[in-house]
Amino acid sequence: MPIKPAEIVALAGDAGKYKADLGVPNFLVRGFMGGMFIAMGATLAAVCSTGLETSLGPGMKALIAGAVFPVGLVAIVITGMSLFTSDTMLIPVAVFQGKTTWKKVGRAWLWVYAGNFAGALFWAYLMFWGPFRKYGTAELSVFGQSALVIAQSKVLPYAAAGFAGLVSAFAKGIACNLLVNLAILLGLSAENTTGKVLGIWFPIMAFVACGFEHSVANMYTVPAGMMLGAGVTWGQFLIWNLLPVTLGNIVGGMVFVGAAYSFCFKRELSAASQNRPALVERKAA
Repeated sequence: MPIKPAEIVALAGDAGKYKADLGVPNFLVRGFMGGMFIAMGATLAAVCSTGLETSLGPGMKALIAGAVFPVGLVAIVITGMSLFTSDTMLIPVAVFQGKTTWKKVGRAWLWVYAGNFAGALFWAYLMFWGPFRKYGTAELSVFGQSALVIAQSKVLPYAAAGFAGLVSAFAKGIACNLLVNLAILLGLSAENTTGKVLGIWFPIMAFVACGFEHSVANMYTVPAGMMLGAGVTWGQFLIWNLLPVTLGNIVGGMVFVGAAYSFCFKRELSAASQNRPALVERKAA
């Protein structure tokens, strides 16, 4: 028996309440792991797509990068870790359903964001000593050269465009997190691991292939390139990428998914709550 859309939104509210009630150490550890997992997916995407623009063309390169990137979010969802971009939807949905408060939203976002950043930076450091340089020497591998170019492409063109660049990064952040949180809802709709993986995979593949901007992925890709010698400063990264992308991610997750779905299924949510025991029994069967 399929899970109804209103039941999916109710489950999202339950997940948001659970996340909002976690303690700070839990936020940090789960966030650290989540940041690492997203960075793993970004690393795999960079490695698998290196050099393909000359042989298969830019479209196929983007498709292949997108096809392998979702492993990070799959790992986060299946193992119960935390990701800032999904929490921009899940915890506000809990607020809309009266299950938590806005104060807890801000608290959770702050500490998960910090944990994600730490985990992403840690993975970048591992890659700096790993596949991006030849046996730890100063010579970059072909994958390191690709990582350097990716880092520059995520900052310098936006800076060169000025205000229009900020608008572009913000818009790409909205589109990215709309798809990320669509993946989260599709994952909640599944009653088994295979269904969750398939539900998550395709929206994430779409956002990566389209070149949208994910704040946590960028916490890894840009610093990794900077470690390798990319001509990007921390100030440039924060102003021209991370800040507008983060704000766009918040709007995409909270407004275009969280608020939209909560509004659409407001009448059905109380009935979905009453049916929750049956739903839990179906998911456990």
